[in-house]
Amino acid sequence: MYICITGSQNNRDVYIKHSYRKENGKTSSRIYKKLGKFNDLLQQFDGDYERMMAWAKGEAKKETDLYTQTHGKVTVEFSKSACIPLNERRSFHVGYLFLQSLCTQLRLDKICRTIRGRHRFKYDLNAILTDLVYARILSPASKLGSYEFCQTLLEPPKYSLQDVYRALSIIAEESDFIQSELYRNSNYLQPRNKRILYYDCTNYYFEIEEEDDFRRYGKSKENRPNPIVTMGMFMDADGIPLAFDVFPGNQNEQTTLKPLESKILQDFGCSEFIFCSDAGLGSAGNRRFNSFGNRAYVITHSLKKMKQEDQKIALNPTQFRKVGSTSFIDLSTLDETDEETYNSIYYKELPIVTGDMDETLIVTYSPKYKAYQKKIRDRQIERAVKIISSPDKKRKGKSQNDPMRFVKKTAFTPDGEIAEGQAYSLDEEQIQKEEIYDGFYAVITNLEGDVSEIIKINKQRWEIEENFRLMKTEFEARPIYVRREDRIKAHFMTCFISLLLYRLLEKRLGKPYTSEQILETLRSMKVTLLSSASGYVPSYTRSEITDTLHKTSGFRTDYEFISKASMRSVIKETKQIKMQTDKK
Repeated sequence: MYICITGSQNNRDVYIKHSYRKENGKTSSRIYKKLGKFNDLLQQFDGDYERMMAWAKGEAKKETDLYTQTHGKVTVEFSKSACIPLNERRSFHVGYLFLQSLCTQLRLDKICRTIRGRHRFKYDLNAILTDLVYARILSPASKLGSYEFCQTLLEPPKYSLQDVYRALSIIAEESDFIQSELYRNSNYLQPRNKRILYYDCTNYYFEIEEEDDFRRYGKSKENRPNPIVTMGMFMDADGIPLAFDVFPGNQNEQTTLKPLESKILQDFGCSEFIFCSDAGLGSAGNRRFNSFGNRAYVITHSLKKMKQEDQKIALNPTQFRKVGSTSFIDLSTLDETDEETYNSIYYKELPIVTGDMDETLIVTYSPKYKAYQKKIRDRQIERAVKIISSPDKKRKGKSQNDPMRFVKKTAFTPDGEIAEGQAYSLDEEQIQKEEIYDGFYAVITNLEGDVSEIIKINKQRWEIEENFRLMKTEFEARPIYVRREDRIKAHFMTCFISLLLYRLLEKRLGKPYTSEQILETLRSMKVTLLSSASGYVPSYTRSEITDTLHKTSGFRTDYEFISKASMRSVIKETKQIKMQTDKK
């Protein structure tokens, strides 16, 4: 119910009006109660229009609550002998409505309309793209599986499966445009913190044996002997994905940075930022590229790969400082059993000249990090001991964390066979070599100033690794069921948008729920249709997370009974731009 003022200038009346839906589905309204003459009511409030309207709206709310109490109950008749209609779907997902609300505010429909103006197609690109994203978040599967899942939404697809495959080519072709527009529009939901940009790469393998022009043999992060593709992704300082691109699997990761960063500089309007990445992507060329203009960098640096003389200086326990202090400390004198010392970070700064670049190497030491590394290594040593005592054939270690790196062969026969009874033992020398680096970490930067801020910047790098984890596990970015290069790129476009939506939803909720809690809740939110002419009842568990979702999104799906008309209103609301975000 709402307040309505009608009449001529000097003879106006104040009414409470009631909105309702006619039998034909059209909306209408009727006068529910007259509150009085406008001038008389205004006089009662000493001419204060705001106070009068506040009172009137309060009266409308009272009448709404009273109407709900007296008219809110419904009666639905069921028959013990009648079967439900053949092939009538009764269960529907509603978790996608919270995602649809975000897609609306990201103006995905406008983006798709712009794309449609550049191409000739008749299908609804916005419906296809958003449905692929909803399916990726709620029930990740192949494109066929996603199409079938979308039949369970309150708004099932009106396009064909073939339209989905046609749309993938358009999505791939317009990938740069979609990303840049999503970045601009996302600022209206969550002002983007572009002061620091994080970059990292991962790769995805394909269960095929022969490579092609795009899926190529390369160094797999999962040690798979299959063709792969490489994904490079930028993230902002709040952990929200910014942009991505996909490259052939045999391309060196270091060469993926400049093309994607150049696109951000040109299309995203980001020109002043601190670039942060790991050592594998921090080549001298990439550091130099981020020395121009108002850009800077903070890159992790491998102490193990430093020259021996430089490494000796970096690991020398003298000349360290505690973060926040100017006094020098000798690490060998620390009492690491003291709680404050255990939780403190110490650092030293070393000037470095790389070609024409003046850089600073910041070496940090943390007793807590040292204890963590020792704990991990002790577990790996235990596994190495089990491998030694196992009668099975010993394998060669394939990664830097493989416990076999602590195992060595101690004797061989002339023909290369393993000598019986003394083939393997713990490599104590290798264990001691690794212990030297316990607790130490290093970054290289061209920034000057507060070291604690530089350390803080690098610490947040874990979030981009978390983004990749979400894509690979929760959103099941692989296996990839498409083969063509354009469709593969479109597949990752839907994965990227899914990640963007999830992170924005996470920020909107504003509470520290885990990704498993949020996604499990969304995936469980279903309603059951009681009969074709009545409405729905929720068939999920109401929880703190569902309450937060409803509160932050501005609609509810957890009433005991939801009429079809009410559900249509909810769907309509998710497709409307909220006034507080409509600033464009």
